[in-house]
Amino acid sequence: MPHALPRFGFRCCRLLASLLVFAALAASSGRSATCLGETTSAPESDLGKASGSKAASGPNFELDVMPILSVAGCNSGHCHGKSRGQNGFALSLLGFDADFDYASIVEEGRGRRLFPAAPPNSLLLLKAAAQVPHGGGERLKRGGENYETLRRWIEQGMPRRRAEDPELVRIAVLPAEHPLAAGAKQPLAVTAYYSDGSTRDVTRLAAFQSSETAVAGVSLAGLIEAGKLAGETTIMARYMGHIKTWNVMIPAATRVPHAAYERLPRNNFIDELVWQKLRQAGVTPSPPADDAKFLRRAYLDVIGRLPKLDEARAFLADNAPGKRARLVDVLLERPEYADFWANKWADLLRPNPYRVGIKATLNFDGWIRDAFRRNLPYDQFVRELITATGSTWTNGAATLFRDRRSSDEITTIVSQLFLGVRLECAKCHHHPFEVWGQDDFYGMAAYFARVGYKGIGISAPISGGEEIVFVAASGLVKHPLTGQPVSPKPLFGTAPPVDSASDPRAALAAWITSDDNRLFAQVAVNRVWTELMGRGIVEPVDDLRATNPPSNAPLIEALAREFRAQHYDLKKLLRSIMTSYVYGLSSLPNERNQADTRNYSRHYRQRLRAETLLDAVCDITGVPESYAAMPEGSRATQLWTHRVDSLFLDAFGRPDRNQDPPCERTADTTMVQALHLMNAPNLHRKVTDDQSSAGRLAASSKKTQAIVEELYLLAYSRYPTAGELSAVVPLFGDSAAERRQTTEDLLWALLNTPEFVFKD
Repeated sequence: MPHALPRFGFRCCRLLASLLVFAALAASSGRSATCLGETTSAPESDLGKASGSKAASGPNFELDVMPILSVAGCNSGHCHGKSRGQNGFALSLLGFDADFDYASIVEEGRGRRLFPAAPPNSLLLLKAAAQVPHGGGERLKRGGENYETLRRWIEQGMPRRRAEDPELVRIAVLPAEHPLAAGAKQPLAVTAYYSDGSTRDVTRLAAFQSSETAVAGVSLAGLIEAGKLAGETTIMARYMGHIKTWNVMIPAATRVPHAAYERLPRNNFIDELVWQKLRQAGVTPSPPADDAKFLRRAYLDVIGRLPKLDEARAFLADNAPGKRARLVDVLLERPEYADFWANKWADLLRPNPYRVGIKATLNFDGWIRDAFRRNLPYDQFVRELITATGSTWTNGAATLFRDRRSSDEITTIVSQLFLGVRLECAKCHHHPFEVWGQDDFYGMAAYFARVGYKGIGISAPISGGEEIVFVAASGLVKHPLTGQPVSPKPLFGTAPPVDSASDPRAALAAWITSDDNRLFAQVAVNRVWTELMGRGIVEPVDDLRATNPPSNAPLIEALAREFRAQHYDLKKLLRSIMTSYVYGLSSLPNERNQADTRNYSRHYRQRLRAETLLDAVCDITGVPESYAAMPEGSRATQLWTHRVDSLFLDAFGRPDRNQDPPCERTADTTMVQALHLMNAPNLHRKVTDDQSSAGRLAASSKKTQAIVEELYLLAYSRYPTAGELSAVVPLFGDSAAERRQTTEDLLWALLNTPEFVFKD
């Protein structure tokens, strides 16, 4: 029985066989290829050649192999692209790291995945074509175009890239965007453009995805198929880290005459841009809301509280033209505005007091509220936050850096809050739905490399000490792949230069708040629009990217221009939106806008925020709430920390105090909320208290109808209808006890209705 070849002998035979094969190829062609460091020749291949290319070359790794791995799903998150790979074979997620992938395929495991002497016997092809057991199943058809490209690449020596090879510059999607009829189909073509002026049709290697498959789906080959219902969606085409979108609109089947839109009122530029979009979609708006609904809506939007009895009566009795705009102006000057809107921003910035300290948290909250009391321009608000220094006991803004202590932590919150760019993915790999990669992330993080600290630091869960934030003389951020220091670099455009004598964060803040930075103003106006209108022009509100386009791009751009022209004055932005005709529309749908949830053809109702709802309960019942660590008479919107106990606020979705940071707010309705309104002992106490509104009204000399009208005005800011009066008034008995009981029951019933719980 012959002796088995030793392992070293087998490797030598494999090497010799590879060299012999390539020597034979060299004899039949003048083309050269590289194998194991030796230059030999290989036949020219047309596979992968770009149209009009100045460089005639065969397949290379970056231009030809990596796109095939991506379209086959090999480098996806559920396969070899996961953090530790699959079965010992790891690739970078969606091909963001070509160096890593090349080494993994060609060099790792002593090159066991490739067999240049006989390419079809390479493990890379055997597994992908399911010729040997493969957990991912068949990813390539043997003999297919992608299979042959990989085979030729192996045959020609697995070239990494050649000096003459072009680089991918951008991609384009054809044809131009246009509406589709229900049930229609539209094939897309993706073209890649290269640095040498060449182009290539890469449709079969591109990945496609629809944001709303119920409206229109897209096949792996890029064929869009519209659904049966009117609506909008966005198709994403991704090829080698480059992304393009194709917006699909399926208008209503029956069209509306243009004259119908021309007759619609236009209070300002917002109305015109909304009507244009509705015309494209074939949707007509609902009629205006009545005065009572507008009154309640405006009070809740600007100052977060319900109108008092005399305020409601005066507005409803006012018949002078322009009263709605005057109401908005009056509300914007009310002192409650600052606490209400500061409370919204505190959600985004508020740290966990057990992590950063009670005093630091209180000072941060005070800094935010003071900024809104002074109506600090938004760009100045952001600059002061990003460049904050000093003691966390004297400058509350510095607490931002006490809470987010590393460059990567502060980078993610700054980019998301002030640019609407979610960079978290790019910290580890190329963003799967955006253009950002690790170079972008760590270029941004380098702006925070010189943030220094003096003090005892964090000692959670009881951090009570003072800390000083300052600009250190040195500091750097290293790229996780190369280990090299990274210089500060903005995500796009040009930022002021950074030198050793200046604070790098000042350059970053100047770039972020620049009028040339379109994202800064857009994410700000989108956030305000969302609060007022019930849905963002971009949704989620802080996720502005090519693959998540705005529902009305001209509208968000116009709002951003207006915001810049108003010198980033938030009150003026609120006034522009609230004095538009669109803001005052009814929430009741008509037959043409029932399915519209993104074009503002009607008002979208929102459940009241937890703090607003609790304050409303206290105002209507006349019994205030008492809060720990707060002065007597404080309102829920003035709370400086979520650590203040309140079963009501927890039930209605205030951020979880045990999260770090505690900033995620729940806007959903739940069974717990319904049960709390019906059964909570504290709410029962407020309704039945002798000093409550019910007790006061029942003991008064007012007639039954007057009692009912006052309760309706308190809860709904409107008078009861004739039907409601005829149903409720007969329920009141003649005795004092019956009068008291019925008044309490009516008050409690009103608090349990959607009309009270929702802002309409």
